[in-house]
Amino acid sequence: MTRRAASADTRETDDGSGAVRRLAPHARRFLARRSGVLVRLALWSLAETGQAFLVGHGVARAVDQGFLAGDTRRGLLWLTVALVAVLLGAPVIRGVFAELAGLTEPLRDGLVRHAVDRSLGSAAAGGPGGTDRAAVSRLTNQVEIARDSFAGLVLTLRSFVFTAAGALLGLLSLHPSLLVVVLPPLSLGLGLFLVTLRPMAAAQRRALAADEALGDHAARSRAALRDLTACGTGPAAARRGAELIEDAAAAVRVLAGWAAVRTAALGVAGHLPVLALLLAVPWLRGRGVTAGVLLGAFTYLVQSLLPALHTLMTALGAAGSRLLVVLDRIIGPERPERTRAAEPERAGGPGSVRAPAATRTEPALAAAPRPAPGAGGGAVTARATAAIPGPGDDAPDLGGRPADRARTAAVELRSVTLSYGVRAEPVLDSLDLCVAPGEHLAVVGPSGIGKSTLTRLVAGTLAPSGGEVRVDGREVTGRPPAELAALRVLVPQEAYVFSGTLSDNLTYLGPGASRADLDAAVDALGLWPLAERLGGLDAPVRPAELSHGERQLVALTRAWVSPAPLLLLDEATCHLDPAAEARAEEALARRPGTLLVVAHRLSSAVRADRVLVLDGTDAVCGTHDEVLDRSPLYRDLTGHWQGGPARRR
Repeated sequence: MTRRAASADTRETDDGSGAVRRLAPHARRFLARRSGVLVRLALWSLAETGQAFLVGHGVARAVDQGFLAGDTRRGLLWLTVALVAVLLGAPVIRGVFAELAGLTEPLRDGLVRHAVDRSLGSAAAGGPGGTDRAAVSRLTNQVEIARDSFAGLVLTLRSFVFTAAGALLGLLSLHPSLLVVVLPPLSLGLGLFLVTLRPMAAAQRRALAADEALGDHAARSRAALRDLTACGTGPAAARRGAELIEDAAAAVRVLAGWAAVRTAALGVAGHLPVLALLLAVPWLRGRGVTAGVLLGAFTYLVQSLLPALHTLMTALGAAGSRLLVVLDRIIGPERPERTRAAEPERAGGPGSVRAPAATRTEPALAAAPRPAPGAGGGAVTARATAAIPGPGDDAPDLGGRPADRARTAAVELRSVTLSYGVRAEPVLDSLDLCVAPGEHLAVVGPSGIGKSTLTRLVAGTLAPSGGEVRVDGREVTGRPPAELAALRVLVPQEAYVFSGTLSDNLTYLGPGASRADLDAAVDALGLWPLAERLGGLDAPVRPAELSHGERQLVALTRAWVSPAPLLLLDEATCHLDPAAEARAEEALARRPGTLLVVAHRLSSAVRADRVLVLDGTDAVCGTHDEVLDRSPLYRDLTGHWQGGPARRR
């Protein structure tokens, strides 16, 4: 694009002429489909023309033909005519508002549909980074601005046209010289006002753009709140927010300045005609204008023409410019402002929302037979771009032996990435992990590092931003709940127990379990004391009467009964005492299948075959001793759990 073309495009964007050309075809189609409503609206408005004409004409005739002529009865009759004309305005306004809904509500519905379609299309085309957060402003703020502005504009424009027609016809009928005095100052004020429309539209556009930029920054900061806190970039984001607030305030100040100019134009159009008429009284009297005609002219100005003009100028200056800008932003072409505003932040500018690299693991944690305690554990390799071995590939197992080619990994993550915000640093970044069937894996790390996120990804209740999650060789993302239930059981920290019998609760995930299976599960998990206190397995359970630990024990026993081959415990034993926790985890580890535990205590990590440590920069995996030797974070956590510094064994 040449410099001249770019300048022309800038001028077109700033003064609103391009917006008018873009919106004109849409406006014509919208109004053409509602011609019936427009006709009915015009018919109701014709009554306003008659009303405006009769008010001034009645006053003039009441003075000249009634009171000044000594005929009080005729004067009162003409005043009655003017009064009736005023009173008839109420049903006219009611009819106008009834027809107005036929224009404003279809406009609102159409704008909402268009805004939603555009936002969904942008998100679908742009992927995780293409979400249009300005759509929130369009749906909740700008659509309502458009509807209210359009309604006000239709009302005032209609009222001015028909009222001005009646008033000008009345002035002409009283004496043509009145138009010579009134029209010049009226036209001067109206022209001055029209000159301010384009600059005011540009100021309105900048104010809306600043509002969208501020909303976009607030949405990104809210989504990346944890990253802002973790990496200490909160002050930078706050400074960027303050800059955007100042930009929005400056745009509003410019808009207020043009509003002041508009007010001056309104004063010229609203007061000069009356002043000119007063100054021209001797000249008009010399041309045969009577006192009644002068009083009727003042009535036309003060009661009809100037109020209608005042309302029109207010509506065009505020509602008109807002409507033009908002409609162009909703149904016009996509604007580059949002992209340009975001570039400094992506580049690490003042508003950048950055965080240290999220949890990354090097690949090749291959599926392998469950190792015995003390056997060599599988470590995360240093090859950041290596492909994870598939079930049929030759790969080293945790002890360096060839993997069984016939075995399918119980859990497999391939380059899994997950971000909770569009531009937030990922919680998990390119995580590769393979858990062997029958293995017991403990996941440890500080609070908020992504442990629960990992269990939700494996459970299929959370879709990754990138990569693939497989359980028993099948991808879990998008799989129906019934199929997921057959693959895994997720036991969260807050255990779910429902009103019913204890047996109903325990067989909820395993309806085919026999009584012998239930007895074995209750015995293995140590649930008999609770069952006996309640009155047996067939006794009713009232969840509110159970402690948090008892609820967790019921949920763990339910998981034991489930036929699913994979159990996921997300701090599901945090309310149990250490002895009950050890008994529950050992029982679940003996159960046929694979166990993945988010560790709440050091003992959970020690009992596991392998430990996966998530520390925000790298992931380390191996046996307890190996991870203790290789991970400073794990040593710190171990020291915290033990109440002192950790010792390498």
